[in-house]
Amino acid sequence: MVGGADAVRARVALLGCGNVGGVLASLLTERAGEIAERTGVEFELIGVAVADPTRPRPGVPAHLVTGDAKGLVARDDVDVVVELIGGLDPARTLVESSLRAGRPVVTGNKALLAEAGAELAALAAEHGVDLLYEAAVGGAIPAIRTLRESLAGERVLRVMGIVNGTTNFILTTMAEEGVAYDDALAEAQRLGLAERDPTADVEGHDAAAKAAILAGLAFGSGVQGSEIPCEGITSVRAVDVAYADRLGYVVKLLAVAEQVDGGAAVSVRVHPAMVPREHPLASVRGSFNAVFVEGERCGELMLYGRGAGGVPTASAVLGDLVDAARNLRSGAHAPPPRRGAVRLQPPDDVRSAFYLSLDVVDRPGVLAAVATVFGDHGVSIKAMEQVGLRDEARLVFLTHTAREGDVRATLDGLRRLPSVDRVGGVLRVVLPEGEDGAGD
Repeated sequence: MVGGADAVRARVALLGCGNVGGVLASLLTERAGEIAERTGVEFELIGVAVADPTRPRPGVPAHLVTGDAKGLVARDDVDVVVELIGGLDPARTLVESSLRAGRPVVTGNKALLAEAGAELAALAAEHGVDLLYEAAVGGAIPAIRTLRESLAGERVLRVMGIVNGTTNFILTTMAEEGVAYDDALAEAQRLGLAERDPTADVEGHDAAAKAAILAGLAFGSGVQGSEIPCEGITSVRAVDVAYADRLGYVVKLLAVAEQVDGGAAVSVRVHPAMVPREHPLASVRGSFNAVFVEGERCGELMLYGRGAGGVPTASAVLGDLVDAARNLRSGAHAPPPRRGAVRLQPPDDVRSAFYLSLDVVDRPGVLAAVATVFGDHGVSIKAMEQVGLRDEARLVFLTHTAREGDVRATLDGLRRLPSVDRVGGVLRVVLPEGEDGAGD
């Protein structure tokens, strides 16, 4: 099809030329012929907008570089816009103006999609063009396409993802090398897997943005990333990771979106959790990502791969570019997101099993006092272990399924007990298949 009358041709405006944009620019300029042979789409990169056009950019022809992003997307000869600037401003304005002009947009901007994805999808539908964002979750993992297209007719029950490679590397290192959180973070930074300021990753904000995107695709929830209850991994201790291993679990930071109350509501959240060793997500090591989907008819499936990095992410962007160009030629566009005015479940009403550890004074009557606090708040204990620590004891509990609000009240009550020196690790527990965890 290369050079033929039936070849699909698309002129691309690229906004942003960082880690991902630089790789994409090189692909479109240096390997355009190979891409055309493989896909039947002839791409022409006609402009690259950057914040500092004076800085040399190897692999990007200097005549294509401009500091005028607004002017670039307004050019009459642009067919498709790729937004890789990141953040909310000026990305949102540029994406909106492109869609209003009838130009499809490909983006990897998870922050923008988490806060304004529903509005932008509606704008794209109004103007009959694509808004494609495979690269926003999981790099080259085709999680977005799977939920939007392959499972379009499926009733999705739950989506759980390990969607941040930095935190997964840290937790893997803690588990396999027995080191503390600070040491594992330092190793991730040394290897370039964690930023100098890792807050967005380790506090769970990056995963929350991705959870918002997945929830919108799976349930049409329209939840914003800033609305999602979010706990990071900074309080996860090496001793809790070791206990989890002894109990047959692996600690992972999970992004979860699931139907609750018989489908009347959706729960979306990010938190560390103990995952059963036999669960597929437990085997996801290092900086790899995975998205695990449970459907009413399809059952369970998992998508796995490298979730970050310039090359894998640029590959996802290129795949979206091919779809956008073909759809533009045919006058079609990608399926719209699922519809639904879905009620979000309040965080206190979320139900889960829990792992808790307490450091207490080692004397008679303490265990009875602790158990009374659990009982007063309706939290049923499934299992307990006691370990001596000189003049103290460490009590480790696994609970049956309980309301999160009741567990919070239990923790507050335990902290008020004179015999409790410290409430240590608190982790949710993903129960093995077929185990409902219900208390008596």
